[in-house]
Amino acid sequence: MPGRASDPIVVPESLWQRPQMIQALRDRDIRTVFLLLRQYAGASQTQIAIACAMTQGRVSRTMKQGGRQICSLEVFERIADGLRMPDPARMTLGLAPTDFIPTQPPTSATMVITSRDEPGGLAPATPPGSLDTDPVLPGEGDTVRRRTFGKLAGASALSAILADPPTGGTPLQGVEAFAAALTDQPGTGSDPGPAVLSLSRLSKAVAAAKRNYQDCRYSTVIDGLPTLLTDLRTASGTHEGDDRLRVEALSAEAHHVAASILLKLDHEGLAWIAADRSMQAARNSQDLITIGSNARILTHALMNDGHYGAATNTAGTYAQHIDHQADEYTPDFLSVYGALLLRGAVAAGHRSDRHASATLLDEAQEAARRLGGDFNLRWTAFGPTNVQLHRVNIALQLGDAGSAIDQARTTDLDRIPLTERKATLLMDTSRALAQWGKHDKAYEVLRATHHLAPEEVTSRPSAHRMLASLMTASPPSTQIRIREFTAEIGMSS
Repeated sequence: MPGRASDPIVVPESLWQRPQMIQALRDRDIRTVFLLLRQYAGASQTQIAIACAMTQGRVSRTMKQGGRQICSLEVFERIADGLRMPDPARMTLGLAPTDFIPTQPPTSATMVITSRDEPGGLAPATPPGSLDTDPVLPGEGDTVRRRTFGKLAGASALSAILADPPTGGTPLQGVEAFAAALTDQPGTGSDPGPAVLSLSRLSKAVAAAKRNYQDCRYSTVIDGLPTLLTDLRTASGTHEGDDRLRVEALSAEAHHVAASILLKLDHEGLAWIAADRSMQAARNSQDLITIGSNARILTHALMNDGHYGAATNTAGTYAQHIDHQADEYTPDFLSVYGALLLRGAVAAGHRSDRHASATLLDEAQEAARRLGGDFNLRWTAFGPTNVQLHRVNIALQLGDAGSAIDQARTTDLDRIPLTERKATLLMDTSRALAQWGKHDKAYEVLRATHHLAPEEVTSRPSAHRMLASLMTASPPSTQIRIREFTAEIGMSS
């Protein structure tokens, strides 16, 4: 008997090993996969739709004999993630496995942070971070890097990177310009005169890009950042000495913004290139805190690509590195150090590693206590409140919707100075409410997110998927409101 819409699908492990399922995965026959889920897991079309972030109508059409079949790699990955396919099933479907944890990791995730008095041998002499160098984990780096570049090369080359922007008023028209800037195509910068390439002008431009990103003005960032990236590359070849080091630090921050916004918009290929450029420039700056700060985006990119083990260890290793190398615990150090620990905690949460996640959160909480308040040093937004926001997100990743909502209730929005952080909390709260079956409240919180930061909802594919999931799971009265809302903001429901 098909399950209720609010019930998660429980797939028997034996189902993935049935010859019919193996053949269906090998043939990428999603119709048969769905039919087998109905037969052996009792999954209804609505349950499948919710799990796979699809509409019930799409699932119904897929399951019909002779219906339109699924061919998109992105949808295959969404289905695999939603059904929690084990790695052998994912690989039979032609996807990369999710488990990249080494058999004997160099350090336990629960022992990532050590005393400053202990030897710093765990941190490599040259910090990892570029796709040119060996990543953090011995034995794992080649696999991660190979899969990452395989994904870039295998996604129909530039057709995936330069995909047409979705319709419906989303501010993605300028995303293609990032491809030109990140691949060093000529003619992508502005007039390379002394005034344009001055440290003063470049510093102000990078700061403006950071502020616009943190204010969720993504279309403004997209409009100006590709040109700025090219100007910074030109400036690095014209300045010398300390000025050049400063340009490299600015370039690292600008590429960090580029990677962050590209990850939000699901442009993973370009995001990886930007993250790599960010770390290259950070190392070129020879500034320890800049290196640590920009390691956050590498960790984010690894998480976004499903490499949660590598992401956890990358964050921990960089935190160790700057801890052992720093001369003193300055506010900038504590902010970057704490922000790295939070990234590691989130990655551990994605792996369902509760102990490691809790340990890293507690370490971050201690760094926030020593910092003494909520600040935005080195653009980290780090402080006690940001730790609380991450507790909400991690509880959500661990499937503890009630705990996530309780954590959110105790968070004072007025203490969050950045729009992007507020919007993230609201989006996480909406997901937790939906996970808890409170679909009407989840919709209300999503509307509040749009009121606060419109582009966080209209621009992000993840927000579109949330709306589609709510549409299929909500009662009819809420479905009507969602349909009206999506029409109001220019999105197709």
